[in-house]
Amino acid sequence: MTMSHAVPDNDRPPPVRAVFSAVTWKEIAYLVSNLPLAIVGFVYAVVMVSTAGGLSVTAVGIPLLACGLYLSRQLGRLDRARARGLLGVRVDEPTPIPGPKRSGGFFPWLWTSIKDPVGWRTVLYQLIRLPWGVLTFTVALTGLFVLWPVLPYLVRLMANVDRAMVRGLLSPSDDLERRIAELESDRGVVVDTAAADLRRIERDLHDGAQARLVALAMGLGLAKEKLLEDPEGAAAMVDEAHGEVKLALQELRDLARGIHPAVLTDRGLDAALSSVAARCVVPVKVVVDLPGDPAGGAVGDVAGGTARDAAGGAAGDAARGRPAEAIEGIAYFVVSELLQNVSKHAGPGARGATVEVWRAGARLMIRVSDDGRGGASPSGGSGLAGLAERLGAVDGVLVVDSPAGAGTVVTAELPWRDRDRG
Repeated sequence: MTMSHAVPDNDRPPPVRAVFSAVTWKEIAYLVSNLPLAIVGFVYAVVMVSTAGGLSVTAVGIPLLACGLYLSRQLGRLDRARARGLLGVRVDEPTPIPGPKRSGGFFPWLWTSIKDPVGWRTVLYQLIRLPWGVLTFTVALTGLFVLWPVLPYLVRLMANVDRAMVRGLLSPSDDLERRIAELESDRGVVVDTAAADLRRIERDLHDGAQARLVALAMGLGLAKEKLLEDPEGAAAMVDEAHGEVKLALQELRDLARGIHPAVLTDRGLDAALSSVAARCVVPVKVVVDLPGDPAGGAVGDVAGGTARDAAGGAAGDAARGRPAEAIEGIAYFVVSELLQNVSKHAGPGARGATVEVWRAGARLMIRVSDDGRGGASPSGGSGLAGLAERLGAVDGVLVVDSPAGAGTVVTAELPWRDRDRG
């Protein structure tokens, strides 16, 4: 794995001076203390590796190696703290290895522990530091008596080597650690989004269809009581109940459309997005160019609530080349939210909007643009921050270009996964 450790400007030591400064004395203390700590670390690394290697043919060898690498991590923590205090090197602490419960069991935890790159690099650090510790101890200690005029320069040179070793071998694995942090953050976003969606569905059912069905049951009960005494009144109540049933069904359809519309499953993104565009308050042009989409490569113009679909092809051909259902659903949700933003925030001067969807290599690209008043931003309360989080949870990207008075262009990227692989 290739690692690059950039040195921040405020992490660099001050220029070396011939007169011993506080920084120079700290560097001397670090170099002198290298030897005793290097002896301890070298002995531990050799004993741990040789013992675990010799016992690897038994049942205790591999668990012993895992425990040894865990203790190596603790030695690395001590060395990072020493470098931080005496050399001013700021190195982030690696992400702890999750325990057996979080890893899914003992054996997954064991496998993760024995291939821990941080632990193995710490072992390498302990092994190569012994000869270096002997050199730095000898030069720093004897230089105080016979090389003191040039000692600050020698100390700075050796301390910089130590700084490079700490950054190179004791830093977290850049790509791995960054990926772990992103996945942990994305997992929280996914959980929060799912919980919010469940609460929204429950609220919509309770306040909408459920309330209408309760009123319907009460109305039908009253109509039943009046059926013999007042047939005309009962008929009017039944007619009113019939209207409530229609409204309840419409609310259930709207709720189902917000979860995952049937047209998306049956006919793909082009037809589903044309349906969404038909509900926008401004004319929307939909351009979908996807392989295998039932209307792939077609252009649909949607204006004033009417839509013209250019759909064709068999359902079997449509399934080939379409993105995975989860990616397709997120793309539908993103366009739906962005078109709602157009309806709410584009302003009265907006004359139209365009939705473009296409595949670019391993990415599904979405662009929604309008000629409204612009000025949109992820922190502007338009829901763009939530969209960015939802896209980030699946390694997606959201880019907003919305200068004031010049319209808005929102570009979203999603990873492409074929439907047959899910």
